[in-house]
Amino acid sequence: MARPRVRKIDPTLDLSQHYYVLGDLPRPLDLAVLFGRRAPVEVDVGSGKGLFLRQAAAAFPDRDFLGVELSIKYARYSAAQLAKLGLPNAKVIQADVVRFFADWLPDGLLSAVHIYFPDPWWKKRHKKRRIMRESFLRDVERCLEAGGLMHFWTDVQEYFDTTLQLIARCTRLEGPLPESAETSQRPFEFRTHFERRHRLQGVPIYQAVYRKPASHLLLESYPPSQAIK
Repeated sequence: MARPRVRKIDPTLDLSQHYYVLGDLPRPLDLAVLFGRRAPVEVDVGSGKGLFLRQAAAAFPDRDFLGVELSIKYARYSAAQLAKLGLPNAKVIQADVVRFFADWLPDGLLSAVHIYFPDPWWKKRHKKRRIMRESFLRDVERCLEAGGLMHFWTDVQEYFDTTLQLIARCTRLEGPLPESAETSQRPFEFRTHFERRHRLQGVPIYQAVYRKPASHLLLESYPPSQAIK
């Protein structure tokens, strides 16, 4: 399904505090410098039009939220909405999220990672392009702090089942845990526009949460070659 178009952005709107291009950012990335404070940071993978970012930033001003979106149009639109609302605790990076996690994020930095409705790449020959692959899942695990959460939602049961098998095989994350008041703490009717459309159409949504164990030992889990230089 083609992604819907986004409205034009007001050319006079200042996006400098909400929109970034990955190649312009220092490596490794210090999120405390980016947000101008030290607070729990949550990453929204494929942030789209930014509904989750706007809702989460407004609901939890004591946390910082970072959207990573490959599409320039969607990334700029999402940033523009954040700028309009004056939400300093949410920002968008236009980037390939696999590259961002692998090369820009230090260990143990994130309190949560949100992965909502990633492209399922239906054809067998295209499945290798799926975001939920071993290398990316290992990087998510590495970047989470002890006790940090990974939320994974999809409307494709095959993608859900195979991903849960992959997580069990290649990570030490605890789960799957059901989405609950304990793990979500989100007062939102819908987290994304995609979720809203699917729920109104009665399409089932498969959800799971994983937690990084408090006793997680990074040096045992990852060889030196995967460490960020």
